[in-house]
Amino acid sequence: MNTGKNVVQSLLLGAGWTLAAALPGTALAQTGWKPERPVEIVVGTSPGGGQDTSARFVQKLVQERQLIEVPSNVVNKPGGGSAIGYAYLNQHAGSGHHIMLLTVPLIVNHIMGLSPISYNDLSPLATLFDEYIVAAVLPDSPLRSGKDLLERLRKDVQSVSVGIPSVTGGGNFGIVMAAKAVGADPRKLKSVVFKSGGDSVTALLGGHVDVMMSTTAAPVRQRRQGKMRIIAIAAPKRVGGELADVPTFREQGADVVFANWRGIVGPRGLSPEQVAYWEGVFARLVATDEFKEDLARNQWVTNFLRSAEMRKFLATQNEQLKVLLADLGMAK
Repeated sequence: MNTGKNVVQSLLLGAGWTLAAALPGTALAQTGWKPERPVEIVVGTSPGGGQDTSARFVQKLVQERQLIEVPSNVVNKPGGGSAIGYAYLNQHAGSGHHIMLLTVPLIVNHIMGLSPISYNDLSPLATLFDEYIVAAVLPDSPLRSGKDLLERLRKDVQSVSVGIPSVTGGGNFGIVMAAKAVGADPRKLKSVVFKSGGDSVTALLGGHVDVMMSTTAAPVRQRRQGKMRIIAIAAPKRVGGELADVPTFREQGADVVFANWRGIVGPRGLSPEQVAYWEGVFARLVATDEFKEDLARNQWVTNFLRSAEMRKFLATQNEQLKVLLADLGMAK
């Protein structure tokens, strides 16, 4: 009887690593990689815009929910449509202590020849959500609707000055697609390029541009305070919540649909263990009530993908944006 018991014990011990690996919270499940020093969350824009807002929300939730075991901080590296941020990230090749908020400019910069770094040069970790592009104006603007904006573009594409966070971001593609939809030459747009959505907000509030095109975060905050009106959203259908009353561009005569997706990447050369660690962190993050509530509050749409699925998604986006940019004469 004792011999049988010893045999069972030996078998269990021999298979213990398998059992432990399958059970969360066990000691052996904790033997994979984890950060040992503070983590930097890199943002490719200056503070105040949509990317920065998203990154700071992620960092706050990671800290409050203790999803990682070390402190973290947001590091802004503005310029070059986020190219400076991606270059900085890759200076830390193989470092799981450096991650970056990912947006459309990663792909666009490479297609346009503005950056040698493509999605293949980084380590995809997770996509989190989509954020649609909106057109915002001052409360007393003569542009009362998206139809007014489209008509002005159709009659004289240079009659409207448009603030955009970057030439390679969703704000620019939103207005470019709008101009193209009404037969205007998008290359003649009177666009003013800023370093972030926050800078675009300042310009619009100061009366320096007629319209700002950006993701929802900054304009929604200003709308709550009565400082802006949002006249159109580049979504396939109306979104809910606070923007339920905002008509889409499609409703107003132009087939314009564009979202800035938000995801997280690491530098090149991350190990499978490092990737798996961050996948787990972000899987837990998107499951929190706070994350879901913030999605609803900001009119964001969930789009969670793990590393392998994210790489496929980026490949698809790369092909779609190549076609768009080639059509606009912007591809190199």
